[in-house]
Amino acid sequence: MSKSKPKYLFIGLGTMGYSMAGHLSKLKDIDLFIFNRSKHVSKKWLSNFKGQEFIKDKFSKIKFNGLILCLKDDASILEILLKKKFIEHVKQNGFILDHSTTSLELIKKVSTNNYYYSNNLSYFDAPVSGGEIGAINGNLSIMIGGPSRRIKNLNKIMSLYSKSTIKVGPSGHGQLTKMVNQLCIAGLLQGLSEAIIFGKTSNLNMNKVFDAISGGAAQSWQMDNRFKTMIDDNFDFGFAVDLMIKDLRIALKQANFNNLNLTTSKAVLKNYQKLSSHDYGNLDTSSLIKLFNF
Repeated sequence: MSKSKPKYLFIGLGTMGYSMAGHLSKLKDIDLFIFNRSKHVSKKWLSNFKGQEFIKDKFSKIKFNGLILCLKDDASILEILLKKKFIEHVKQNGFILDHSTTSLELIKKVSTNNYYYSNNLSYFDAPVSGGEIGAINGNLSIMIGGPSRRIKNLNKIMSLYSKSTIKVGPSGHGQLTKMVNQLCIAGLLQGLSEAIIFGKTSNLNMNKVFDAISGGAAQSWQMDNRFKTMIDDNFDFGFAVDLMIKDLRIALKQANFNNLNLTTSKAVLKNYQKLSSHDYGNLDTSSLIKLFNF
């Protein structure tokens, strides 16, 4: 471990974070540490990539230039940062780069922490889009909110696992943009599900249907990447139903705060909740089409 190199701690080696941290490990001029609650995952990661496992008792005095998070939800972040006090391992003027999808309340809770405030830390809400395959290939889209004066220092990090990084506004705007993203996806998948079922019950050749319509106005990322797996009933990959439920709840709570009644998104949320109640919570969100089999 070098004393002169900047030190970063990547927290969360799940579906997305595992590959994102792997891309980050390619940087030669940093010391990279990783932390994951499931130790067997950390062990697997270390067998494939270059870095060190952060063990709090062993490295009790270490200070990082920044923490990079990719965790499941608000509760996981609050447990790691505040309850387990990982935030106190960030050096003065350091940063927290959060790729998780969270509520706006989470940002407020972290940024009002005494250690955060007294050490002049910066928090960047930087949720990602592109799914597991985007993380593996390093071509995620990142929507980032936070202080403009410090964001340039993060581009070198994010460029390793993204094709697009857009500064959408101040703190919180990254998460608000991700809410827009998830609302779009929910509506698209509901529409795709209904369209595919309509085509199948009309005895159409759905592969030819895809060839006919995918170059026109109906084209979307979801159509390009999910249409054929949906007609093949293949959903054992991608972004889980239970995570979409969490994201839609966050978005609809914010919509309620904005005095909006998003009826379509509410209906899609109920459909996903029904899927989850039938033990399909770990399947890809495109499994929405399974509702027509109930």
